[in-house]
Amino acid sequence: MKNHPLTFNYDKHGHQYASYRRTDSRIAKYVVAALSGAISVLNVGAGAGSYEPEDKYIVAVEPSEVMRNQRHTHGKPPALIGTAEQLPFDDDAFDASMAMVTIHHWQDLKKGLKELRRVTRNQIVIMTFDPAALDRCWTAHYFPELIQIEGSRYPSIASITETLGGACEVQAIPIPFDCKDGFQEAFYGRPEAFLEKGVRASQSAWGFLASDVEATYIRRLSEDLESGAWDKAFGKYRKLTTFIGSLRLIIAKP
Repeated sequence: MKNHPLTFNYDKHGHQYASYRRTDSRIAKYVVAALSGAISVLNVGAGAGSYEPEDKYIVAVEPSEVMRNQRHTHGKPPALIGTAEQLPFDDDAFDASMAMVTIHHWQDLKKGLKELRRVTRNQIVIMTFDPAALDRCWTAHYFPELIQIEGSRYPSIASITETLGGACEVQAIPIPFDCKDGFQEAFYGRPEAFLEKGVRASQSAWGFLASDVEATYIRRLSEDLESGAWDKAFGKYRKLTTFIGSLRLIIAKP
């Protein structure tokens, strides 16, 4: 079960990542609840440390030097250098493990998930996006090739749960209107945000679009926002306090 061949280079493009991709406290409540009962938690593909509970003993693993450095800047404990596919820990070393919006970057998803299961005594908590639900947001209308790229990178929910085995619960997570975590659907009611280059740069899929395609998408969105065409077609999104899109939390117990 290998992932999409497109690989995002965080050491090259991730320098401002943590400025836009931050823990949203309302989403974090679901993660905290899922990790209930655990004392030691392994965070794989830990990035800058989003959604790491402060009341747990966290061991983080992150392959990107740039992302590891941002942990220090944001007051997070240092991360070990490593990948999901080769975790340097004993069997059942941790009470729980977590992987927050990272599995689509792994080179071998099945191997990585099996490694998580090997080193984890109890629950594995994975935050990801359901590729079958990416068309629920207006972005599929304005950025069709971008959504196609996303759909090809995110593994199906079934492939994740089948590999993890055991008892799996899948939660659809409501996204708040003013979400602090800058993934694509976080701006469902704030389309102007996509006009900012830094916002797009913090969403890895944009890095795989040709520059002329990106420019065309953004020009069209800008023109429709100015003319009112976007609001006429999709203005209802501005009135939603939360949005159920493709964000999912998978909780796997042995």
